[in-house]
Amino acid sequence: MSSSWFETWFDTPYYHLLYQNRDTKEAEFFLNNLFQEMHLPEHSCVADIPCGKGRHALYLNEKGFDVTGLDLSPESIRQASEFSNNRLHFCEHDMREPYNEKAFDAIFNLFTSMGYFENETDNLNVLKSFNQALKKGGILVIDFFNTTKVCNELKSSDEIKRGAIIFKIRKQIENNRIIKYIDVYDNGEVHHFREMVQLLSRKDFERLLSEAGFVILNLFGNYALDSFDEQKSERLIIKAQKTA
Repeated sequence: MSSSWFETWFDTPYYHLLYQNRDTKEAEFFLNNLFQEMHLPEHSCVADIPCGKGRHALYLNEKGFDVTGLDLSPESIRQASEFSNNRLHFCEHDMREPYNEKAFDAIFNLFTSMGYFENETDNLNVLKSFNQALKKGGILVIDFFNTTKVCNELKSSDEIKRGAIIFKIRKQIENNRIIKYIDVYDNGEVHHFREMVQLLSRKDFERLLSEAGFVILNLFGNYALDSFDEQKSERLIIKAQKTA
């Protein structure tokens, strides 16, 4: 498989520097609300896919779950693995491929971690691999942006400073994708990266999840788990259950 944008960008220190302000308290607030919604028994076996450097996986583990974090980025897994214990494990894995090491009660796919790929077949392969990795009746949670709101409020350019490093960012919509061009100015050098996320709508997820063997149980529009409103909601959060 040829190298894709996410295989290089997610493995650079610049990616983690740019998004260093992700709110841990917000993540914990979201997960606590999910726990109340899902009623997962203590010591349930869960997966965080992709897990990045383990922000969500660590909190899931603190709450008493047996957690596996999977990610394509070797550097992210290296850093996350420093926190491993007998109920918290990390492994390099491409989520488009089946994972056969264990079966999970729940899988969490958080912070817009779908739609990175060139074709829809890969999206379906991800969901099928999730289905295969879940126990009968297992739960899948997908946290994606609300495509309608993102498109209506798209900011075409931005500049972010992280100490002496400057990120100049341009965004555009092309071929039903949001493409983000990221130029990193660091010590007299300029590095060029790109992010690309498909504009997956509620209907897209409904169709893909059904084809992958899931039924949608609930839709939420934010981390407080308020109802989803296609025009106003910040997020599209899906709680789905394995049926096949």
